[in-house]
Amino acid sequence: MNLYNTLTKKIEKFIPNNGNEVKLYTCGPTVYHYAHIGNLRTYISEDILEKSLKYLGYNVKRVMNITDVGHLSSDADTGEDKMLKGAKREKKTVLEIAEYYTNCFKEDCNKLNIKWPETVIPATSQIDEYIKFIEKLIEKGYAYLSEGNVYFDTSRLNDYYKLTNHNEEELISGVRDTVEEDTNKKNKTDFVLWFTKSKFEDQELKWDSPWGLGYPGWHIECSCISLKYLGNKLDIHCGGVDNIFPHHTNEIAQTESYLGDKWCNYWFHTEHLNDATGKMSKSKGEFLTVSLLESKGYNPLAYRLFCLQSHYRKQLVFTYESLDIAGNAYNKLISRINSLKQDKSMIDKEVYEKYNNNFKEALSDDLNTSNALTVLYDVLKADTNNSTKLALISSFDKVLSLNLIKKEEEIDDDLLKYITDSIEKRKNAKINKDYELADSIRKELLDKGIILKDTREGTTFEVIK
Repeated sequence: MNLYNTLTKKIEKFIPNNGNEVKLYTCGPTVYHYAHIGNLRTYISEDILEKSLKYLGYNVKRVMNITDVGHLSSDADTGEDKMLKGAKREKKTVLEIAEYYTNCFKEDCNKLNIKWPETVIPATSQIDEYIKFIEKLIEKGYAYLSEGNVYFDTSRLNDYYKLTNHNEEELISGVRDTVEEDTNKKNKTDFVLWFTKSKFEDQELKWDSPWGLGYPGWHIECSCISLKYLGNKLDIHCGGVDNIFPHHTNEIAQTESYLGDKWCNYWFHTEHLNDATGKMSKSKGEFLTVSLLESKGYNPLAYRLFCLQSHYRKQLVFTYESLDIAGNAYNKLISRINSLKQDKSMIDKEVYEKYNNNFKEALSDDLNTSNALTVLYDVLKADTNNSTKLALISSFDKVLSLNLIKKEEEIDDDLLKYITDSIEKRKNAKINKDYELADSIRKELLDKGIILKDTREGTTFEVIK
């Protein structure tokens, strides 16, 4: 596997810390609202990364946080807590908002065939870990208390900007939201580790700490959750490009200061999904969610295909016209695969290995999903038997996750009885030459997604939906 590493600004051969075991951390959502499809592009890319690593033979342990406290409306630690903002908007408690939108996010992941990580940790469940982490940073001289808040002292580092290779002025002006000056800081790049009641009197969630009643800053949760569940050596840290600064920059600063050593070797970032006005966000234009696409008649997997047709490190422009093209391509692809009837031929091992290696090469080339899809189409055109083609397509779909092979519909006892009774009624109608009734029974079944097939041995059926 060769991956682009944001830390080194180049494509590198991926070498895990421990054999073929990969420790992978994903920055999870701030669950104050629905995820828009721009957010979900990042999770699709991370899903492809995890599944590609497994396809290439690695054992992957993946952890993701759920941000339910501490993320302010500016990434530079200013403004209102996003969770409190969501709670006020909907007149609910913060925890009610968190639970509801976590479930919505999980549903969106299911619709897009994004695998839910084995370990998912809400930020509010790790308060003791944050306090211990901060205490050690204070003890080592990397953090200080000012007007009730605890800050990380970035002036203690010589390489604070190593993830970005930019200077301080460029990065400060590049923060996503308006940055208000915090006069309690020693340096303008210092960031909050712990807020107290001295700053946010109306904060709903507060915990006792050595520095007063308060709550943790946003950046600390990923560091502590990763250390607790993946250990001191992380292989890959994932996120969107907007996480690079300040979030991931601050994670590196605090974690490596805490450890006294390098923490994560590879940083994996997905580019923005843009609309006609620029970067997609929740605050402008039509709020594009998976549910909205469904309401307009789009299959969520057409959006997944739309993302896979482009490289994760390239900005992607969303239009309904481009989604229409992806939707048509998806429908044609599924139709073409469904036309491949399973034959009794043996799988051609030589052909299978040839195309499977081509697929692995595309994945190994910094997740070149466009080339991986080309290999899929090459299989469909290949001069080989259907058994080989279907075996390859089924294998590729472990990564692509486009539901390429139709799964057999499970039939419960009530449905089976209804179908068999209808077949018997139709048989008797035909014996009695009541062809109108026989045709109406066939049509009724077809409307329910059940196709009847008359054979010499009798009538069989197939469930198509």
